[in-house]
Amino acid sequence: MDALKEKPGAESIEQQLYRSLLLTETPLIDLRAPAEFAQGAFPGSNNLPLMTDSERQQVGTCYKQQGQEAAIVLGQQLVADDIQHRIDKWAAFKKENPTAWLYCFRGGLRSRLSAQFLRDNGVEIDIVPGGYKALRRYLLETIERAAEQPLMVIGGNTGCAKTLLIQELANGLDIEGMANHRGSSFGKQVTPQPRQINYENQLAVEILKISEHSSSYILEDESKAIGALSVPLPLFNSMCSSPMVVIDDPLEIRHQRLCHEYCTAMIAKFSAALGEASGWQAYHEYLHRGLYGIRKRLGLEKFKALTGVLDDALRIQKSTGSCEAHINWIAPILQDYYDPMYQYQLSKKAPRIQFTGTSQEVKEWLLVNKK
Repeated sequence: MDALKEKPGAESIEQQLYRSLLLTETPLIDLRAPAEFAQGAFPGSNNLPLMTDSERQQVGTCYKQQGQEAAIVLGQQLVADDIQHRIDKWAAFKKENPTAWLYCFRGGLRSRLSAQFLRDNGVEIDIVPGGYKALRRYLLETIERAAEQPLMVIGGNTGCAKTLLIQELANGLDIEGMANHRGSSFGKQVTPQPRQINYENQLAVEILKISEHSSSYILEDESKAIGALSVPLPLFNSMCSSPMVVIDDPLEIRHQRLCHEYCTAMIAKFSAALGEASGWQAYHEYLHRGLYGIRKRLGLEKFKALTGVLDDALRIQKSTGSCEAHINWIAPILQDYYDPMYQYQLSKKAPRIQFTGTSQEVKEWLLVNKK
């Protein structure tokens, strides 16, 4: 890291360090208490706390009532009986990950004490300057800077493989994939969504990776909410005014894609995660919850009819293994809900549209017109 040199108008030396740590996926020891870590952490970070949640709470109360010196004394007393065990964990991690760094919330007392404990045990380790707070600020600033760069938004009706195209592009930023949600009523995945802070941190790291070779980003046309998460406001606001390309794939292809996404792929994921019996039940509930989520838009009579069609398709799938019958309810929800809704939204974005074509045509256009 000594080779880092600050350049006028470029990132500061500390910012260059943060970039390097994140891009090289440097293993990080997070010394914060488990409750702090659970609220949000960085990719590649490992929670090996100096203090437990209870110990941290007691030290914090002491700090407010009696000041820093008393809090330090109390902290040393609280961890005294178990400190060697904690040091051994840090040392073992550093041995397994020779490039590891450590941090606490602000890169202050907890970091310095822990590093000194390790040095006393013959282990040298670097401290992330400014700790979690500074690194988190850097990642939020990274998102803000990306929002100021040229963006291209890919639109298109449900089932037009927008996400797949973004994943194929070198400067594609898969905001749905990182949110672990497809952004629709049927968007829930088998595994839970990350915490909002973790989502933003991962998003910023991906932006850093793209920025190494590109000054522009391509994203999917999204609402502000992706499941329970929110696209960071600076990025979302920029997306709302950026130029667009629109995928217009044939209806039959879209039917097959959604049948694969909602049915073939999801039953495989649920079965792998939960076993055949529990996986089938979870898959059954996933499809019914997805349809229930758009019942008001469909109208209750249409919803009840499609629920019967869905149940028939599930019975056929269970007995034959084929998912084809699911197109019998997928096709109507595209016709009666998704397509009209998206076409209405797209009509308001017409002045921003630069090109419309099939997914392959859009990909070729983007490659020819990349900045």
